[in-house]
Amino acid sequence: MSLPDKARVVIIGGGVIGCSVAYHLTKLGWTDVVLLERKQLTSGTTWHAAGLIAQLRATANMTKLAKYSQELYGDLEAETGVATGFKRCGSITVALTEARKEEIFRQAAMARAFGVEVEEITPDEVKAKYDHLNVADVLAGVYLPLDGQGDPANIAQALAKGARQRGAVVKERVKATGVARDGRRVTGVDWQGEDGSSGHIACEHVVNCGGMWGREVGQMLGTNVPLQACEHFYIVTESIPNLTQLPVLRVPDECAYYKEDAGKMLLGAFEPKAKPWGPIPADFEFDQLPEDFDHFEPILEAAVERMPMLAEAGIHTFFNGPESFTPDDAYHLGLCPEMDNVWVAAGFNSIGIQSAGGAGSALASWMDTGEKPFDLGDVDISRMQPFQGNKHYLMERSVETLGLLYADHFPFLQKVTARGVRRTPFHSHLLERGAVMGELAGWERANWFAREAQDAVYEYSWDRQTFFDNVREEHMAVRQNVGMYDMSSFGKIRVEGPDAMAFMNRVGGGQYDVPLGKIVYTQFLNSTGGIEADVTVTRITETCYLVVTPAATRLADQTWMQRHVGDMRVVITDVTAGEGVLAVMGPNARRLLQAVSPADFSNEANPFGTAQEIEIGMGLARVHRVTYVGELGWEVYVPSDMCGHVFEVLAEAGFDMGLRLCGMHMMDTCRIEKGFRHFGHDITCEDHVLEAGLGFAVKTDKPDFIGRDAVLRKKEAGLENRLVQFKLTDPEPLLYHAEPIVRDGELVGYLSSGAYGHALGGAMGLGYVPCKGESAAEVLASSYEIDVAGVRVKAEASLKPMYDPKSERVKV
Repeated sequence: MSLPDKARVVIIGGGVIGCSVAYHLTKLGWTDVVLLERKQLTSGTTWHAAGLIAQLRATANMTKLAKYSQELYGDLEAETGVATGFKRCGSITVALTEARKEEIFRQAAMARAFGVEVEEITPDEVKAKYDHLNVADVLAGVYLPLDGQGDPANIAQALAKGARQRGAVVKERVKATGVARDGRRVTGVDWQGEDGSSGHIACEHVVNCGGMWGREVGQMLGTNVPLQACEHFYIVTESIPNLTQLPVLRVPDECAYYKEDAGKMLLGAFEPKAKPWGPIPADFEFDQLPEDFDHFEPILEAAVERMPMLAEAGIHTFFNGPESFTPDDAYHLGLCPEMDNVWVAAGFNSIGIQSAGGAGSALASWMDTGEKPFDLGDVDISRMQPFQGNKHYLMERSVETLGLLYADHFPFLQKVTARGVRRTPFHSHLLERGAVMGELAGWERANWFAREAQDAVYEYSWDRQTFFDNVREEHMAVRQNVGMYDMSSFGKIRVEGPDAMAFMNRVGGGQYDVPLGKIVYTQFLNSTGGIEADVTVTRITETCYLVVTPAATRLADQTWMQRHVGDMRVVITDVTAGEGVLAVMGPNARRLLQAVSPADFSNEANPFGTAQEIEIGMGLARVHRVTYVGELGWEVYVPSDMCGHVFEVLAEAGFDMGLRLCGMHMMDTCRIEKGFRHFGHDITCEDHVLEAGLGFAVKTDKPDFIGRDAVLRKKEAGLENRLVQFKLTDPEPLLYHAEPIVRDGELVGYLSSGAYGHALGGAMGLGYVPCKGESAAEVLASSYEIDVAGVRVKAEASLKPMYDPKSERVKV
C-alpha cells in the first residue's frame, strides 16, 4: 500500500494508543487518517503488557474512561473479527495494614459514587474467592466483580483493523523522520521506509502516540512531552495442574499483582525503587531487557509466602521489558501548548491497556470538536512544566514514580525525588524558620511550619497527621491575629498592548474597563460556560493587565489566552519569576503593614479589590488587597532582588505582634471554611460557572465574550446542579476528596474537595448536588450525610459561606 501525499491527520506510533486514536477518529467520520509505525504494530511496550483492565481510577472522569475501555474491548471482536481475549474475571485488592485498609475502603466508597460495582470483603471472603492465597495477615479486601483482563496485542490489532475498515491507512515499517512547520502549526510529516522509500505527507493535525519514544517524537514536533522508560518485571510460571480462572489479585503492600492466564500464573511488581532505562536502541522491536533476578527476588520471596503454590511451580518466563512513566504518574493527553495542531497520547505508566480505549475516544472527540469532551485536567499535557522535559530530571523522578502505583496513597503525600528545582526568593528564609516543603509544578512551597523540637518532616497517615495542630495554630493566627505565607509560585502573566482591554473583555467573563489598580476576580469560560481558568486580573496601566493564576495552571492559562489572541495587538508574557509574593493576612494585617511602610492602607485609599505601589522598608513593592483565606489582608508583590530585604523587614516588625509564618495547608483549610473554590477540583472546564455559584463574577451586560451565550442559556433554563458547602457534625472524621454525598438516604454525588475547618470545628467539603427544578431552599431542606470509608456521617449544608457569609471581615 502506498502512502498518500496528504491527510487530515498523521498519527505517529502504532501501539495500542495510536491504534485507538485512529479507530476513534474514523468512528467520528475522519477518513483520511494515516498511522505510521516505525517497526511492527505493538512492538514497543504494548506487546508485553500484562493486560489488566480495571475500572476504578482516582477521579470520576478517569474512571469513566476506564469503564468505556472495558465496554469497547467487549464489543470489538464482533465488529472486527479479532479476538481481544477480554474477560470479566473480577479483581481483588487486599490490605495487610490498617492504613491500607482505610485506603481501599475509601476507594470503595469513591467507586460507588462513580457508579462502579464494588464490595468490601473479609479475609474469609477473600479466601473463598481466591483459595490459593495465604490470608493469615490479610485485614480486608475490596472486590470489583466487573474488572477484567485481555490480550494487549490483539486489542491493538482489533483497533487497527476497525480503523482500516473505515478507511484509515495503517503503515508498518515506516518512520516519521521530520516535520515542516509554519509558526505554531506543523504542515506536514517526512517519512522514511525500511525499504529505502521516503516521502512527505501534508497534514492538518499530528498526533504523538510514540509511547516510550514520545519525548523524542515530541521534540521533533516542537513540543515538550516529559516521560522516561523504566524496567518493568514479571514472571510467568509453568502450567499449574487444575488452575482455573481467578480474579486479578493486587497485594500493594507487597508491591505485587497476580493474574491467572491459560493455566499459568503471572506475577508482576511495582517495586519502590525502579530502574530507569535508556537510551532506546534504534532497532528496538519486540525486545526484552536483561534479567535482573536480584532486583526481583524480594518480590518473589514475599509472593511465595503469599501464594504457596508458587514454590512448587517452575518459572517458565522471567520477563523484563520497558514501560514509559511520567513525572506525576498520570498519562499525557491533549493539544500540546507549544503548537496549535500537535496532539499527544503517551506515557501511560503501565495502565495503557485499560486506558487506551477511553483515552483514544476522548482525544478523538477533542480533535473533532476543538473542545475537551469533559474535564481532562488530570492528564492534560499542558499541566507539564517546560523544565520537566529535562532528561536528568526525568531519570531522577522515574526511580520513584513506578513504585508510587502501589505505594500507600496517603493524603498530602509528597514526591521525594528530583526536588529543589524551582525555589522562590524566600526559600532559605522559610527553611531557617522551620518550613516543611511540598512540591507543586516543580516549585518548593512551604506547606507547614515545624516547632523547634519537632521533626520537620511528613509522617503520613489517614488520621490526623503530625502537622495537624501546626496547621490549626497557623489557621487560628490568620483568623485571630496575623499570618504571612509565600505565594510566589502562583503564575503571573502580563497582557499588554493597545488592544489589552478589548482582549481581556473577550477572553474573560468579568469587566476589565476599570480604573487603574482595580483587581477583578474572574473566570475564563469555554463555549459551554465551563471554567477554563480561575484568576485575578489587575489593571496596571491603560494598556497592561497582570493575570495571576494557580501555580500548576500558569502554562495552561497562558496558552488559553495565546490561542484566542487572533489579530488583536497584545503581547502575553510569563513574569512569574520576576516578583516574589508574601501574603499578609489576618485582623492585624493593616497594623503590620503600617509598621513597615508610610503608605495609606485605609479603606478610603486602598479598598478591597485594589492595588497600590508602596515603599516598604528600604525597598519598593506593590500590594494587592485580595484574599483567598477570608480575612483582611494584602498580597505584597516584591521585585525578586528585594525579596530577602522585605521578608526580613516584615518578620522583624511582626515579631512583637506574634506574626505567624504559615503554609499552603493553612491556605486550604481557611479557604474551605470560606467556601472559596479550588480550580481543578471544585471548578473545571465541565462545571458551569453559574452552577459553581460564581455568577457574580460574570458580566453578561458587556458585549460578546467567550461563554456569554451559554451563561444566558443557563439563566433561562435553570440550574441542574449546585455547589454546596458541607461540614460534618462529628468533629473527628477527616475529609479529603471524592467522599460520597448522601441526600435523604440516596447517593447523589461526591465531594470535589475537603479539608478541616479549624475555626468552625469540623471537617468540611464542597460538592455538587443535582437540583433540577428545585429552589435553593429545597436543596437545603434535605438531610445530608458524607460517606467516610463506608461510614455515613451527618453533615450540615450551606449555599453561603459558613464562615463570615457576608465577607465583612475582609473589608474592615
